[in-house]
Amino acid sequence: MKNYEITFIVDPVLSGDEIKATAQTYVDQLQEAKATIVHVDEMGLRQLAYPINKRSSGIYYTVEFTIEDGAFVDKLELALRRDERIMRFLTVRLDKYGVKYNEDKRKGLIGKVKKKAKKQQPDDRRGGKPAGKGGRSDNRDNRDNRDNRDNRDNRDQRRPEPKKQEPAKKAPTAVADEEE
Repeated sequence: MKNYEITFIVDPVLSGDEIKATAQTYVDQLQEAKATIVHVDEMGLRQLAYPINKRSSGIYYTVEFTIEDGAFVDKLELALRRDERIMRFLTVRLDKYGVKYNEDKRKGLIGKVKKKAKKQQPDDRRGGKPAGKGGRSDNRDNRDNRDNRDNRDNRDQRRPEPKKQEPAKKAPTAVADEEE
């Protein structure tokens, strides 16, 4: 038995029933060819990386199946190419690692990580945000601001005035030396 996975994008302009019927036709074709359907995943409407047929989104489907003879895959791909409702498709033969990955993904071991419950942190004394989320974790006061205010008054003392450049003196030329 050979393991395959076929992913195809259905045109989003179709109605919901037509989209499901389109995906079901290919699942039925696989079952008629005596393929065992392992899993059908409707990933739903997704944005495309680039426009295809002037569409910027599509309905994604993935069908994982096993079949004795890989020759039927060519016939299935030909049917997908001819179908105007299918925008793109990709067929992949899975090795043992791909099969294991898909099994783990269906079990929830791979993919979206469940969020852990966050510990409640007490607010700091100023009534602001908790220390870890943008609030200050140390006990600085406004001394830095006061220092800056004091320095504002001394700005003129810190910056020396730019030096005025005197016009450069012309160096005597060889012609001037000969005249003297």
